[in-house]
Amino acid sequence: MAQLSSEDILARLISFDTTSTTSNLELIDFIRNYLDGYSIKSWLVHNDDATCANLYATIGPDDIGGVMLSGHTDVVPTSGQNWHSDPYLLKSDDQLYYGRGSCDMKGFIASALAGVPQMASQTQKTPVHLAFSYDEEIGCVGVKKLISAMAGFEVKPRIGLIGEPTNMQMVIGHKGKAAFKVEVTGSSCHSAYISNGVNAVEYAAELVSFIRKMNSQVRQREMLDQGYSVPHSTFHVGNISGGTALNIVPKQCQFEFEIRNLPQDRLDLLIDEIKHYANEVLLTDMQSRFEQSDIQFSPISNYPGLCTDAKSNVIEYTRSINPVDEIGENVSFGTEAGLFDQHLGINSVVCGPGSIDQAHKADEYVSRQQIQHCDDMIINLIHRCIDPFPYS
Repeated sequence: MAQLSSEDILARLISFDTTSTTSNLELIDFIRNYLDGYSIKSWLVHNDDATCANLYATIGPDDIGGVMLSGHTDVVPTSGQNWHSDPYLLKSDDQLYYGRGSCDMKGFIASALAGVPQMASQTQKTPVHLAFSYDEEIGCVGVKKLISAMAGFEVKPRIGLIGEPTNMQMVIGHKGKAAFKVEVTGSSCHSAYISNGVNAVEYAAELVSFIRKMNSQVRQREMLDQGYSVPHSTFHVGNISGGTALNIVPKQCQFEFEIRNLPQDRLDLLIDEIKHYANEVLLTDMQSRFEQSDIQFSPISNYPGLCTDAKSNVIEYTRSINPVDEIGENVSFGTEAGLFDQHLGINSVVCGPGSIDQAHKADEYVSRQQIQHCDDMIINLIHRCIDPFPYS
């Protein structure tokens, strides 16, 4: 089988439109066939309707924890973006690779796969596990099914490298996130007689205002972390809709909000504070005027934050294959690292090629230098895998 470079593989990966909520199976089939060519078995964990799949594979002994290389295969949409080239056709020049997912995060997956032939050809005493997920971009949805399956493994990876774009710096902390849809139900009437109704839009606006004020409240708490550019948990309302006409008191209003919490800030308490205000203050007032009034919270997505000890094994190991002077700044965007760490005890670090500043944008790119840096890290990992895994 002809060996493919990371550039060759990146071109193939980008050619698959794996926009979140659409199928990633063609890309997964490509990876699975590629691994089959080197006699590496892989197995899939599908979503409920079998339109998407996570892929997991082990290269080397399967009775030792070893190292997991993890990445998501889905990408954000290109609709409404002004691309100067086909987003699903790799374009390159002397310095950059352009294409949807080049940075976030098919570049890392390409580097990991480019190392497979050498891994397969040597006798490894430390295994490398590949974990590729779907629907990360809509709230780390798909990987949860993989994690549930991995929970039954007798032997799990000990350390994980999650290849989100960090300019190849080691990132040991990121915020968690919870997102909700809120539906406010009041009572409709003619706007000339507003006392006969319950204005769902106005009560929703009061709740939105309360959520906004929580940003100021958390700044005043002791729970601050200067390792983040925004050193506190944040609250954000992203959309709102309600009402039918100006002369009708609106019965319905809905909006969506998110909390991005510091790992050390208890997310459940922050959610409870919002729900308490909604139910005990607003809803009580609404139902005093119309008993059938309601405020419903529906979860959209959630994932935990990451707070890896700077003295942990994963930092020592990653630094041995990717020498960097300093640990990178914590990030406010989320990754799957917190889920692997919290649910499976896989000591994880976020480290991958490219900058988050280029992700999700038109003309997304990753530099050749960053891909080469990632290739070098994978090569160093391969060389180290001929030795026994140093952590029991």
